[in-house]
Formats: sequence, structure tokens, C-alpha cells
Amino acid sequence: MIDLGIYRLVGLVSMPSRNIYKALEVADFRWLWIGSLASSFAMNMQIVARGWLVYELTSSPMDLAWVTLAFMLPTVLFSLAGGVVADRTPKRLVIVVAQTLNCIATIFMGWIIFKDQVVFWDFIWFGLFNGTILALSMPARQAFAPELIPQHLIFTGMALNTTSWNLSRILGPALAGFLIAWVAGGDTSSTYGVGIVYFVIAFLYFLSVLTTLLISKAGIVRNVAEQKSVIRDMRDAFSYVLDHPPVFGLILLSIVPFLFGMTINTMLPAFNQDILSGGADDLGILMSSMGIGAILGSLLLASASDFRNRSLWLVGTCVAWGVVTAAFGLATSFGVCIGLIALIGFVSSWNMSLNRGLLQLQVEDHMRGRILSVDMMSHGLMPLGVIPISIIAELFSISAALFVSGICFVICILLLWVFSGSVRRVDENVSVTT
Repeated sequence: MIDLGIYRLVGLVSMPSRNIYKALEVADFRWLWIGSLASSFAMNMQIVARGWLVYELTSSPMDLAWVTLAFMLPTVLFSLAGGVVADRTPKRLVIVVAQTLNCIATIFMGWIIFKDQVVFWDFIWFGLFNGTILALSMPARQAFAPELIPQHLIFTGMALNTTSWNLSRILGPALAGFLIAWVAGGDTSSTYGVGIVYFVIAFLYFLSVLTTLLISKAGIVRNVAEQKSVIRDMRDAFSYVLDHPPVFGLILLSIVPFLFGMTINTMLPAFNQDILSGGADDLGILMSSMGIGAILGSLLLASASDFRNRSLWLVGTCVAWGVVTAAFGLATSFGVCIGLIALIGFVSSWNMSLNRGLLQLQVEDHMRGRILSVDMMSHGLMPLGVIPISIIAELFSISAALFVSGICFVICILLLWVFSGSVRRVDENVSVTT
């Protein structure tokens, strides 16, 4: 039995499941996936460029947190409205309009950076705008995928969507970091290279628009006769979550990682510079290493469609995520940090793909846009974890802050497992073979 288990694991890692090819053979899903890949590249390149330049301008971990807050706050305020839009409006149209607006705004931001006229507050208003567009459009993108592929391929589709994000985490940050270092001719305080990166980001948003237009289906829209007021639709979404324990448990298990697992994304520019004495290219390597681990995790999940005890897998990967985050905070070697951050990418990707797949299967079709928006809105609570962790970084050190973040992560997950029946029931009524 042990030999068989090892053989299956090796097989899953070395040879993608036929389900991956079956999902990508669906033309509409393939175009959506390519568009998601382009926009994910844009977002991950922006994380490096924004984080590097903000820290160069301010030398403050707290200012990195404020920029993150500006980006995440609209998620709390507008995601549920985005879910209502996703259920009432053709999803293809929502995605095209959103990416077009992102493209225009990024060109403007790139220009003021390129001309060396950027100030800290420009990143705040741009973050608010970017975050608002994301909040209003992401539920449509997430709810669109299950409408384009058969139900038995939903787990594979969700894992492939995560793969597109993780693939961009491998190449996007490295490309952004090397562009900044190369174009600026070694002058790391120059805004010239960051401006070039923003122009590349704008092109990627434009590419996402073009691929989305190639999708033949517009997206399912609720019957007008069934539509209630916007406020009633929002209220129904919260009622649905509370009335369905597995859905509530899955949302709880996605909130804690965003509170304490994602802090490393915000703190990484400061950790790279203060602890590792690294440059923009080193920051790109670290983020790309996280992406390499993450893409392995998401591809492994895309290949594995018949494993049991998914609730235990969710909790276990959360605990592992927290433990490795704490270990990363204590590391001082660049090589060790590369290994640890790749492991963080692996377990976080497996965890998020599994959570998204279970949520898609637990939610009824007519509620999918709104429930995914509630889940996304909960992710906007990330600053509630990032800000206190940033204060610890200001008062003590980046290392101490990341260590505390990892320990808080583990404690919160274990408390949820012990005291929340909803968390233990997240895989209820979901068949083993999907």
C-alpha cells in the first residue's frame, strides 16, 4: 500500500492528468484562462514594481501596509456589489470593461512614474481605483469559469485558474525585477525602470481584453422576473452563507490565510532589503520562487481528483503554511529563504485551489456570483492582519513580524478546527470523484 501511494504521488507530479487537457480543450475556458494569465502577470509585476518603488520613496514598512490597505479596502466595500453585478450582467462584458479601465489607468500611472513625477499618494489613489475595479469584476470572472466547463472538471478548472496565477508569480516578478535593475542601469533609486514596467502591465491588461472578447458565451444572467432589489440580493447572500455550514466553514478557512498568511507578500520588499540586503532582481527571484512552488501545488491538485478527507487537507495545509511562514521570518540566508518561500507557495496554492473548488461545488448556480463575492469581500479583511504585523515590524523587526504572523496563523486555524463544526463539514455532500 505504501509503495502504491508513493507511485501515485510520483505519477501525479510527473504526469498531468488527462482532465487538465480536457479542460483546456474547451475553447471558451481556454480563452478565459489565457486572459486570466495575462491579468495575473500584470498584477504580480505590479506588486514588485509598486513595493520596490514605495519602499525606495519612504523606507517604511508601515507605508507598504497603507498601500496594501488602499488596494484591499474596496474589496470589503464593493465585492458584494460585484457579486450582484455578476448575477445580473453578462460576465464577459463585466470583464472586458474592467480590464479596459485598468489598462487606461495603468498607462496614466506609468507615465507619471516614467516622468519622475510620482509621489507616495499616487500609489494610494491608484490602489483604490485598481482595488475597486477588481472588487466589481472578480466575482464575474470566478463565476464565469464553471459556466464554461463540465461539472466534473470544476476542480481541475479551479486548479488551472490558480496555476495561471502561480505561473505569473514565477515569471512576472522576475521580469519586473530584472527590468527595473536592467533599464535603470543599476540605479535602484531611478523611476525610469518602474515606469517601463507599468507600460508592460498596461499591455497585458489590453491582451486580457482581446482574449475575453474571443469567448463565445456571454455568461448566464438571472431572469429579470427573478431579480429582487440590490439590497435584497446582498442580504440573501449573507443568509445563504449562514444557512449552509460548509460554505460558512470554507469562507472562515479563507479569511485566516488572508489575515496572517499573506503578510509575507506585503512585507517581502522590506525583508529583502533590510534582512537580506537584496536588490530589485533579488526580490523578483524570491517572488518567482514562491510561484514555482505554487504552480507545482496547483498542478498536483489539478491532477488529483479522487483524494478523500478534504477538510483535513485544508486544515493541514493551513497549519503548514503558518509554520513555514514563521520559519521564513527567522531565516537570514538568501538560499534558505528561496527554499522556504517556495514551500509557502506550494502549500498556499494547494490550499487555495482546494478551497475554491469546494466552494464552487457547494454553491447553487443562481447564487454563485454573490457567494464568491462574499468570499472575496472577506479577503479584503487582510489589512486587519497586515497593519498590526507592520506595527511589530516598525517597533521590532521584519523578522519578528513574520514569525508572529506565522504563529498567529497556526493558532487561529487550530481554534477553528476545535470549536467550529462548520469548518469540519466543508467537504460535506461533495462526492470523492468530481
